[in-house]
Amino acid sequence: MRQRIPIGLTIGLLLASGAGCARQPEPRFTLSAASQKLKPEFQQQIAKILAERCGRPLAPKLVGSPSAAPAYLGRGAEIYARYCVQCHGVNGDGNGVAAAYLIPRPRNYQLGIFKFTSTTYGSKPLRDDLIRTVRRGIRGTSMPAFPLFAPKDVEAVVDYVLALTHRGELEAKLAEAAEFDEQIDEAKLPEMAAEIATRWDDAKAHVVYPATPMPTFKKANLEAGKKAFETVGCAKCHGEDGRGMMASNVGTDAWGFPTKAADLTSGMLRGGTEPLDIYRHIDSGINGTPMPSFRDTLKAQPETVWNLVSYVLHVADIRRGGAIPDSGLLEDGYLKPLPGVKLGEPGVTPPPAAAAGATHAGAAAAGVAAR
Repeated sequence: MRQRIPIGLTIGLLLASGAGCARQPEPRFTLSAASQKLKPEFQQQIAKILAERCGRPLAPKLVGSPSAAPAYLGRGAEIYARYCVQCHGVNGDGNGVAAAYLIPRPRNYQLGIFKFTSTTYGSKPLRDDLIRTVRRGIRGTSMPAFPLFAPKDVEAVVDYVLALTHRGELEAKLAEAAEFDEQIDEAKLPEMAAEIATRWDDAKAHVVYPATPMPTFKKANLEAGKKAFETVGCAKCHGEDGRGMMASNVGTDAWGFPTKAADLTSGMLRGGTEPLDIYRHIDSGINGTPMPSFRDTLKAQPETVWNLVSYVLHVADIRRGGAIPDSGLLEDGYLKPLPGVKLGEPGVTPPPAAAAGATHAGAAAAGVAAR
């Protein structure tokens, strides 16, 4: 006998299921924390200017490029809304719904700072740098690779990211004018937009090229790289074993979050594992992090940079070769704590008694890594 379902219940279920198909409201940009501290009249003026100059999340405009095709940027907006907004947020400020659960935090585009670039420290990245990041992702983070995206889609979403970045840069200029000049002179808007666009256009003049050709790496390069690591200051952050497991190895990045030198032995060089990637990070440092440039230090010895590259590649590959790096035992038999963690806190436990007398295997690593 067929079971009958009351008509009222059926209608209720249909209405409930249909609610999930209702059109969602269009996302909206919000003002930055700095803008929200300003007087209400300045907040309203900034919101109006940004709406006029930068558009809406699904109908963006690219500051400095008024001729950018709306349909093209709209395609980038669609891809961003599907694959990126959960982490990077509607504003591109790194405050998506998943961001609070991720370490490291998703990138905040609004400052116009990107870590992994082919340009000098403090310079803007090339557009190709951002395309490469989307294509290959960032190892050891929640940023996935998108190798199957069509080239036009990758370019579209990258240009949408640039639209979010330029919006953040323009808002920062407007908020600064409101705070320090106590007025926003809208006659200066074209000048502000041109300044933003020029810095990005100038990135091509700041690409890092090696001072000497890359040698064929041999044992001599490896040994010289290790010696350089021990003498130019790399161990101060990465430690003698290259793992960065030192209580002093803690800092703050440009976005206000704790950061530390990478564990080189993990093999996850976030900025890329090609020799040229590593060369550039040694030469120019890593934007937005405490990783400094060694350009001035090693200016008179360019071959040393390549020796360090050789050593980084070696250390990053030792686990794949079957070597197990030293655990970083302290003299009292306790595991060396992570930066900011004190002994006795959860997660810091004594090692087995047999390990207490272990000696450091200590494969030292070069002082560079993608943080």
